Amino acid sequence: MGFPVNRPRRLRKNESIRRLVRETNLTVDDLIYPIFIEDGENIKKEIPSMPDIYRWSLDRVDEELEEVVSLNLPAVLLFGIPSHKDEVGSDTWNEEGIIQRAIRHIKKNYPQLYVITDVCFCEYTSHGHCGVLHNHDVDNDLTLENTRKQVISHAKAGADMVAPSGMMDGVVKTIREALDSSGFKDVPIMAYSAKYASSYYGPFREAADSTPAFGDRRTYQMDPANRLEALREVKLDIEEGADIVMVKPALSYLDIIRDIKNNFNVPLAAYNVSGEYSMIKAAGKMGWIDEKKVMMETLTSIKRAGADIIITYFAKEVAKTLKNG
Repeated sequence: MGFPVNRPRRLRKNESIRRLVRETNLTVDDLIYPIFIEDGENIKKEIPSMPDIYRWSLDRVDEELEEVVSLNLPAVLLFGIPSHKDEVGSDTWNEEGIIQRAIRHIKKNYPQLYVITDVCFCEYTSHGHCGVLHNHDVDNDLTLENTRKQVISHAKAGADMVAPSGMMDGVVKTIREALDSSGFKDVPIMAYSAKYASSYYGPFREAADSTPAFGDRRTYQMDPANRLEALREVKLDIEEGADIVMVKPALSYLDIIRDIKNNFNVPLAAYNVSGEYSMIKAAGKMGWIDEKKVMMETLTSIKRAGADIIITYFAKEVAKTLKNG
């Protein structure tokens, strides 16, 4: 039975009824806020291509953390910018490395914050690639050995969760075995299971000093043209012990998010990446869009597609918007 008996506009008449029938609701409980922490002192350095996002030294990061806590955001994802880089990224397993010290600082002073660490090497290697190089390509298995050392170091420092982002084959299994054999069986893994070789990462590479010195990352990150491969990657990570799987980037891969949600019964994260953030910021600055409304619409679309968790540089702004109605 159709029109005139059925009139869908009845349920759009005013905000009260729209709220009652709304299918997707974005809350602060969905959000993880990434933070860049740089080795050094008295650093609060805005990232030119990412307005309102900063690199912080450990002696100043409380300015950021106090606001995160005040907004009731549940979790942060830490990225480190070290003072020392070498061919293998050895500072990633240095007990006094910038991330290790940051974890201890946060867990001591902000115990309510859930601390997730990015597990990769690109910020720490002199060549900017995500592992040990052999013949100008990343050696998968040698990189796994160093990953083992990195995650144990993060867990010892107090990380609540580790998030491997390098797209190495077998990385989830390697991490699970390393954590379990070292007494950290309760530390979960959020796997960057479907991480694409995307052009949307440009601003992040400026933020983290992680631009490759040569070539690109297409031998280990996924081809943006591929869909079914993402399902294979997710299945492998779940079999190897991933507790949460992720799609990165989010906005141009909403179909992948929905595919994974339809096929697997595990928590699903999506990374609203730097390029997605910067485009909205730039258009908002020019007055071409209503920045706040586009921000909320974008993140709602990511959740509507199936994401349970959204990693986003907008997390603080979303929290303020929701708080203020």
